[in-house]
Amino acid sequence: MSIFRTGLDAAYEWSAANAEGKDPIDSPEMQIRVWDKVIDNAERYNEPGVFTAFIGYEWTSGPGSNNLHRNVIFRDNGDRTRQVVPFSAFDSDNPEDLWQYLADYEARTGGRVLAIPHNGNLSNGMMFMLETFDGEPFDAEYASNRARYEPLLEVTQSKGTGEAHPLLSPDDAFADFELMDASNLTGTVAKEPEMLKTEYAREALKLGMAEEARIGVNPFKFGMVGSTDNHNAIPSTREENWFGKIYYVEPGVHGKEGVFIESAVDPKFSIYDRDMGASGLAAVWATENTRAAIWDAMKRREVFATSGTRLRVRVFGGWDFEEREVQLPDFAAQGYARSVPMGGDLRPGSDGASPRFMVRALRDPDGANLDRVQIIKGWVDANGDLQEKIYDVACADREIVDNACAGDVGNTVDVATATYTNDIGRAALSGWWEDPDFDPALRAYYYVRVIQIPSPRWTAYDAVYFDEEMPEGTAMTVQDRAFTSPIWYTPEG
Repeated sequence: MSIFRTGLDAAYEWSAANAEGKDPIDSPEMQIRVWDKVIDNAERYNEPGVFTAFIGYEWTSGPGSNNLHRNVIFRDNGDRTRQVVPFSAFDSDNPEDLWQYLADYEARTGGRVLAIPHNGNLSNGMMFMLETFDGEPFDAEYASNRARYEPLLEVTQSKGTGEAHPLLSPDDAFADFELMDASNLTGTVAKEPEMLKTEYAREALKLGMAEEARIGVNPFKFGMVGSTDNHNAIPSTREENWFGKIYYVEPGVHGKEGVFIESAVDPKFSIYDRDMGASGLAAVWATENTRAAIWDAMKRREVFATSGTRLRVRVFGGWDFEEREVQLPDFAAQGYARSVPMGGDLRPGSDGASPRFMVRALRDPDGANLDRVQIIKGWVDANGDLQEKIYDVACADREIVDNACAGDVGNTVDVATATYTNDIGRAALSGWWEDPDFDPALRAYYYVRVIQIPSPRWTAYDAVYFDEEMPEGTAMTVQDRAFTSPIWYTPEG
């Protein structure tokens, strides 16, 4: 228990210093030495074609304990990155100042760099608020800078999944997934319902299109990735082999009542280890395993997120795909030649045409089968209102009726033994879909969500391994999933 308290006290001291803008170390010499070591380690272990290690760091802005963290990822090697030192939240907690630092780095070195915001669920509405950090309305310059330097969003990680929320998407049966929505990062301010719409990715993507209609630039045009946000150097995301987020909530150290963040305001705002998910992973469709190729794929948003599973998914959007083509062996070649991949922009088609999508998904080789493949559409209607609709486009072992799978896939999980079988679901699913509600005059986006069959959650595995009973209400099963980057449609004019 003393280990846990020491770690928690240190975390609170650092959070308090961060909130006050006071660096508790305040040593430029140490900063340079540590940055040099970070670069040395990345260079040492980077092996092109085998293992890519990026040079980067986390910018931990947290005004009012609201999480605005970003991961800063450089495309470059040490010769360029040594010309600067990291810009920290002690320099400024304003994202616009971070973007200026990134612009200055590129101008000074000729290099390239991007920032990836953490999932917004602990930002208490600040991550996608529709005003600048200083309270001014967005303008085209702000939107351009944000879109340029933040082409991706971390949509899922151990501190919750920020794709969708039941209060924002009441018709989505899968929106209630690994939610963490009581408060902010330190449990100091209650979450108000109106904060949710500027925290979750699906809603932000719609808000971005609405802003584009107003100012000409979409500030929230991001692809989606997952990350662990791991702080214990054991970055496993497998449910059966998850070691927690940080050392004082690792399995076995604290037992079933481990606390990641203890609220000084209200216990219901605390974040317990059992609340966190074994998430997530960033998947990239890159031409080769090198810094340049992977970074370039991230920049063009040809990426997808998973909640920890290693399933694969690919989607192309175009105008002339035929249903049979999704099964052809040159599926990807045809996709690149005649359409756009995830993260791309679909140009207007011929009069009367509707967008057509080809999707393929393949399960994690060592994981659960697939339940379904969905396309989530968001759009801004003629009145300027934000709309969404979910279409099931492939279902395991059942038909699609009225755009939805006919019934549930089933459940083979035995929680008492933390086991399941792949007797249900499919190892691979593919789908062809044409938008039946397309209006060429309206902005829209489309992204794919792939849902696995139920399997034991990490809490079930821990309960069996440590022979402990988890607290009442603890989730013991999970349907892991993947989310692709959107494909956007923008009308002419």
